[in-house]
Amino acid sequence: MEYIRARMGMVTTLEREVKLRFGSVEEARTAVQATGATPLRCRRLQEDALLDDPAETLRHRRCVLRVRVESGKSLLTFKGPVQPSPMKLREEIETVIGDGETMLRCLEALGYGVWFRYQKYREEFALNDVVIAVDETPVGVFVEIEGGEQGIVDVTRALGRGPGDFVLDSYRCLFMEHRRAHGKPDTDMLFDEA
Repeated sequence: MEYIRARMGMVTTLEREVKLRFGSVEEARTAVQATGATPLRCRRLQEDALLDDPAETLRHRRCVLRVRVESGKSLLTFKGPVQPSPMKLREEIETVIGDGETMLRCLEALGYGVWFRYQKYREEFALNDVVIAVDETPVGVFVEIEGGEQGIVDVTRALGRGPGDFVLDSYRCLFMEHRRAHGKPDTDMLFDEA
């Protein structure tokens, strides 16, 4: 339950997650509900902005500074480099902020600029120490499982999948692969531009 409390607005110091690709939102939602997971947050649009300075200091360090704006809540998140693990594992520092757009303006005034924007529709479920998200993105539907290692393995099995199905790439990397495969220029991952 500590992990679920952390996702509700407190600082999380270590993020462990995997994604699983699904053919449709209905298939993903049905599979998640069949695990016995309970609804945590309803479907809403998340709009994320990744920021860096002109020297790309954070990207060179393989770190992320993100502002997320969604209905009723905005978050400021720093993510450290991905650590060696069979799952995506990295330091994460996150806090709720009052106004995401104002925070973006403050960060831009400090020399950070938005270099990538992406959108997704997300609904979340809880099962033991794991948060399960059904994500609709411009490049497909994914179930993201975040929490303790054993919890992730257990939920993956309950979804009829295994470690060979883990997707560890970020949504930005998945989007860039999709754009290159379809011969389209790199842009932001927005629903009206995918």
